[in-house]
Amino acid sequence: MRTENVGFIGLGNMGHPMAKNLEKAGFPLSVYNRNITKTIDFEAQSAVYEKVSDLVNANAIVFTMLTNDTAVQEVYGKILEQPISGKLFVDMSTISQDASIDLARKLAEKGATFLDAPVAGSTKPAAEGTLIIMVGGEQTDLERARPYLEKMGKSIKHLGENGKGIAAKLAINYFLSIIYQGLAETILFSDQLGIERSEMLEIINDSASGSGATKVKTPLLVEGNYTAAFALELMLKDIRLAQKAGAAYPLLGTLLDTYQAAHEKGLGQLDVIGIIESIKQS
Repeated sequence: MRTENVGFIGLGNMGHPMAKNLEKAGFPLSVYNRNITKTIDFEAQSAVYEKVSDLVNANAIVFTMLTNDTAVQEVYGKILEQPISGKLFVDMSTISQDASIDLARKLAEKGATFLDAPVAGSTKPAAEGTLIIMVGGEQTDLERARPYLEKMGKSIKHLGENGKGIAAKLAINYFLSIIYQGLAETILFSDQLGIERSEMLEIINDSASGSGATKVKTPLLVEGNYTAAFALELMLKDIRLAQKAGAAYPLLGTLLDTYQAAHEKGLGQLDVIGIIESIKQS
């Protein structure tokens, strides 16, 4: 296997463990994060850069994991100022499909290639390297990135041209927003009827209504601890992106109202299942 120098930009709740898995695999890794403190534990084994431009110049493949369209456009604005012909960029952020496709076009004009490769899974599978990675782009570019993606995910789904990875991500997160609101309402209803949360959640998880999504949120609901693995405000962002991409279904308005209300109550930094606190206050 031919190993190329790889860079990783964005060391947040998801990006940090994903980059760590590349480092643990022994790849020649460089990292950048706007908040330099998040790079400290990479200093022993990887190169730490203080400028996006320097990281890009030093690496053939660059992964990005950023918060939203604005953050991605800011970082790639700097990237596009550099000589990048022959380089491969893999954006694993969840952004709008239009922004992702536009980015692929702009990079191609500079002689670079691009994959949109957002992930399904939160911080625990990110740390375990068991994410599901949804990819849009050329097969040859995917094969170039595959050795690295395989260290971050258990499954790599190639869905077609640029923009298809983002499309799948928006669809799965739309479904998750429904699951989490439904789970929160069900738990509040069972609370009202005098059923212990732990018992109700055991029934849910052992029945046909249970899923990986319900199981991963069970400890948070039992303990009433909503420290974010995936922040509620990010789910609100993704519901809005789904709306922008054309979702116009019966539940969309309800989801927007519910998650927006939680945001307005100052609950956006809670884990997404913290939606239960907002619904309880309604």
